Parts: sequence; structure tokens; C-alpha cells
Amino acid sequence: MKPFVVVTGIAALLDLPNVDTDQIIPKQFLKRIERSGFGQFLFYDWRFTKDGKDNPDFDLNAERYQGAKVLVSRANFGCGSSREHAPWALLDYGFRCVIAPSFADIFYNNCFKNGILPVRLTEEEVETLFQHIRATPGYSLCVDLEREEIRSDDGLVFKIQVSSFQRLCLLEGLDDICMTLEKEAQIKDYESRQLKVPPPLL
Repeated sequence: MKPFVVVTGIAALLDLPNVDTDQIIPKQFLKRIERSGFGQFLFYDWRFTKDGKDNPDFDLNAERYQGAKVLVSRANFGCGSSREHAPWALLDYGFRCVIAPSFADIFYNNCFKNGILPVRLTEEEVETLFQHIRATPGYSLCVDLEREEIRSDDGLVFKIQVSSFQRLCLLEGLDDICMTLEKEAQIKDYESRQLKVPPPLL
């Protein structure tokens, strides 16, 4: 998993509450067995018209948001079914951080396991971000997990509050498999000792 230390990039707005995982990555695209390639289907039903063209009314299709690394949205982001494909799609599209007042619990935890930093800010702080981003095309944010803060060039500063364990995993790029492999020597030692244990008498 790619470590997350400091990420600086354009911030994009998705002005919708209760964005569910079926909108993040619709179910018809869940047939792929690898983690990559889902970005092209992110928000598919909103990004594209029925004839497959870009929907000009959808925020993320705006030129000012192209190449964005930070997504700012409303409350209860990532609700719905507990598909891990949702953070896969966001990451593959280019987002490394999602900011919202609240997240669905399973989606929130899945983000940390896939290299995305979900940041909870208050409704008022998120509204401030919305106002600044709307007012300035190409508005950029620096998301600094090492210093646990988000900064902007025009002076905004917000604190990042995550658990020390989740912070460590992102800083070092550790997912569940990586953490298991860190214990590989102990696992092999245990397995070798088990082979020497005589079977129980029947």
C-alpha cells in the first residue's frame, strides 16, 4: 500500500449528503478481480449521460476539478453496502483524501486499509471549505498527516483527528497483509514447532 505522509493537490466538491457505495462504484462494475481499473467507473451514473457522454451538470466533470486529489463532500459519505471497491475506485481515480462531516463506519475503515485518508471535520468547517473552493478555481489543499493538519494557501488550517494506529498504518503504508507479513519470521517459527508436536492419542 502506498504510504500517505503529505498530499498536496486540487480539492474537488461533491455537494451531496448520503453518497452511498452503489453510486461511488455501481454494482455492474464489481466483476473485476483486481483492485485497479475501477476509477473509470467512479460515480458512473452521475458522471455520464445515458449515451455515455460526460454529464455537464455533474461537479467532478468540471475542468477546474481535473486531477483533483482531495474530495470534499457532505455528511454520511460512503453509506450503503460494505463494498471495498468504493475506496478502490476513489483511489484509482486519483483521490487520496476524502473530507466530510461524517462517514459510514465500514467505508471509513476500508479507506485506511487502501491508502486513503478520510477526514472528519465539523459541518461548519466543511462549509468553509466549500465556500473557499467554489470561489477559487484550482483551489489546492495540503493534507499533512505527519503534522496532523490540513492547510491552504489562503490561510485555512484544520486539525486531522485519527487514531494513532490508523495514522501509523497510513504513514508507513501498512495494510492488513503487510502487518501480517511483518510477523513472517514468528509465523514460520510457530509452524515449524507445530510440526514437531506429536499427534494426540486417540
